[in-house]
Amino acid sequence: MALAPEKEIASAGVSALDDPNHGALEPRPTGTRARSVDGVNAKLVMLMVDLIAVMAALWLSVQLNARFNPGDPTAPETYFALLMATLPVWPIAFTGQALYKARFITRGVDEGWRTIKAIMLSIVSVGIASIALGVPIDRGWYGLAIPTMLAVVGAERVVARVWFRRSRRSGKLLRRVLIVGKNAEGWLMKEMLDADRSLGYDVVGFVEDYFEADGVPSQTQSLRDTDRTLETVKRLECGGVVIAATAMDVGISNRLIRTLTDNDVHVELSSTLCDIASDRLTIRPLGRFPMVYIEPVRRHGWRAKAKQAFDLTVATGLLVAFLPLLAVVVLAIKLTSRGPVFFAQERVGRDGKLFKVLKFRTMVDNAEDLLDEVRHLNEANGPLFKIKDDPRITGPGRILRKSSIDELPQLINVLRGEMSMVGPRPALPSEREQWDPSLHNRLRVKPGITGMWQVNGRSNAEGGDYGQLDLYYVDNWTLVTDLLIMLRTIPAVLFQRGAH
Repeated sequence: MALAPEKEIASAGVSALDDPNHGALEPRPTGTRARSVDGVNAKLVMLMVDLIAVMAALWLSVQLNARFNPGDPTAPETYFALLMATLPVWPIAFTGQALYKARFITRGVDEGWRTIKAIMLSIVSVGIASIALGVPIDRGWYGLAIPTMLAVVGAERVVARVWFRRSRRSGKLLRRVLIVGKNAEGWLMKEMLDADRSLGYDVVGFVEDYFEADGVPSQTQSLRDTDRTLETVKRLECGGVVIAATAMDVGISNRLIRTLTDNDVHVELSSTLCDIASDRLTIRPLGRFPMVYIEPVRRHGWRAKAKQAFDLTVATGLLVAFLPLLAVVVLAIKLTSRGPVFFAQERVGRDGKLFKVLKFRTMVDNAEDLLDEVRHLNEANGPLFKIKDDPRITGPGRILRKSSIDELPQLINVLRGEMSMVGPRPALPSEREQWDPSLHNRLRVKPGITGMWQVNGRSNAEGGDYGQLDLYYVDNWTLVTDLLIMLRTIPAVLFQRGAH
């Protein structure tokens, strides 16, 4: 392997990589030793915080047991003594479940399951200790301790995850990595890691595959360049390597991975897949090859009926709950401007079928006639049309938009079967004419009142971004996904993220 064209700065020990199409990677100061110490310290702090949360939860469980289980003959002091005696088991259980290794808890769901298993193992150890020491524990305590532990430690872990993300976004606790493969996949990974620092990576450069003039890899050269890659990793003080699998021959990648892992370098190899949910992937052996099986998306049968039932139930419940608010909104619109209460606009539904989406009117009655006068104020890219301070918006309309109350009439669209509670953004016919061919796949499902585009920034999403979010939703849909999006919509609306 060979390092991509670079300008060496020997005194600083850094590398600046130039590319005619993508610009240059700016030189970044080394300091992996300091960052490694920070990483170790962060894990130790996390361990201590976990222990504090465990002790707090155990103390609370004893207090609750004394209050709600007065028939327990065991004194609270005895519980405390037993629990403190078994306290060393808790960090062992947490460590055994890999709760201090980022690669095992990338997703919150994974961290949650591992936390539950660690807590249950520790609770079992408390039971074993009580039997061994002859200290009886009432069953009522277990009934209180388990949910208390899950609530307290679970909340502590959520707060810790938020803190880690914020620290990484500010440039702390990042792992310096080289990307092996300066092709389209390699650049895509770099752009993603640079855009989302919360993932925890600091890309310092590229390594690209070496090919002879006739396009055939030279085995001698590849072996030598594999060693050079290791030397580069050490010289730039990188903590790991990310390999774009599409950039090299399988033999070269195997040699490179063997060389790096034998020298304690963290290696991550892409699956060559993009925008496929990781929970759809299963690694299984097929002879000497570890194969990735991709679970198909099932949108029919009982799942489709369950989604329809969910839509009808939630839409009906929300309409009934918001009836007083809807009456106030209707009155405010009628008293402050001329025109109808509702605004109906043609949108593209499932399978390309057109329908009228309903909203509360938030603009002056002749807003469509004034469109050409404000078109130059458009702040969105692609087919979207968005103006943060649109002069056509009425006073009440600005409040309705900011709070997303203007979209409540779409619940009627859901009851009509034209929309779903969760789905792709309902697009205008004019937008469809400008779509990339792949975007037409988003028409395989009903559009939604909320969706990934809403919980990921709403109006802040650029034209291409919302399309990719919609495709990701369609390609990876599950009932659980709908539920999670609904839950994430609540803070997105309350904190008015991206709404205007």
